[in-house]
Amino acid sequence: MATITDVLDEFLAAQEAQLDESDYEGYEEVVGLLRSSLNMYGYNSLQSEEEQRRFDEAFGDGDSDEAMEAFCRIFGPEKIPEHYYEFLSYFLIRKVFGSEDLLRTAGAVMEHLANWLADRSYVDAHLAAEAAEMAAAAGELLPRADRLNTLLYDAMQAAPPLRGELADDDFYEEYAVVTQVEPGRIWFDGRGPVAVPTEASDLAQVGWQVNVVLGRGPAGWQILELGHVYPM
Repeated sequence: MATITDVLDEFLAAQEAQLDESDYEGYEEVVGLLRSSLNMYGYNSLQSEEEQRRFDEAFGDGDSDEAMEAFCRIFGPEKIPEHYYEFLSYFLIRKVFGSEDLLRTAGAVMEHLANWLADRSYVDAHLAAEAAEMAAAAGELLPRADRLNTLLYDAMQAAPPLRGELADDDFYEEYAVVTQVEPGRIWFDGRGPVAVPTEASDLAQVGWQVNVVLGRGPAGWQILELGHVYPM
């Protein structure tokens, strides 16, 4: 039975035969990141005791190269579509810190991979279609969220520092949801408005999640600390 490693190698070989060098390098980078994500976090999706036992035996103490590649080495390609959300919505944002170009490329590569897997009957066609749709959305949303992250950081740096200890009602730390957006203003979990550049408010969407610390001073709410923007 083909493993994830076998199938991803086959996918890359097919692309290398068709693409120019620069385009292929993008595919190679994204697939390499997908392998890393699967090997690091794929075990979280294991549902049966037998699968968990197989993984534990293959991983062992985790000290060897084989152990670190255990997930892709022992499981089949049916595990790939169910990992799309973890890879696109978490790994690329929080672990890779990729450029806007890389995030855009990742969406295109992952959409192509899902369709390719279905065409070769490696995965269920319905699951592949859902994965491809998710990847297509990611190719648009991830670069947009990355740009928003940069603009929010710039706004945070430009805001005057708040003096003294803040009252509990004037301090908020959370994985907050964007609950309202107006030109030049964003609300997080209903707290706001936070003044931001219009370009930032144009990018932000209600429902996106932001790892943020907010403080309220004489001029209103502002960002004190900023993590990542999660658009999916």
